[in-house]
Amino acid sequence: MIAHDIIVRPIITEKSMIGAVNKVYTFEVAKTANKIEIAKACEEVFKVKVAKVNTISVRGKFRRQGRNNGGYTKSWKKAVVTLAEDSKPIEFFEGMM
Repeated sequence: MIAHDIIVRPIITEKSMIGAVNKVYTFEVAKTANKIEIAKACEEVFKVKVAKVNTISVRGKFRRQGRNNGGYTKSWKKAVVTLAEDSKPIEFFEGMM
């Protein structure tokens, strides 16, 4: 897998922005990616040093469409990436704060 295929998008929420101050960033990642692949992809794309990666599988929620129809949103995987102390922060998130 290519690094840009592993990291789908950043998660921009209040909680993730508070974590960005401490060099903890949240991304949506490919469902098949493991922690080692996610760490290597972050290091390659953002030119940083990753200390730790935590992953969470987010299950799809039931949503109603119309009167009787219902379905589920897609399931996805979230990664919380912690950078090393001597690493520089990710510039993309610096502009958000």
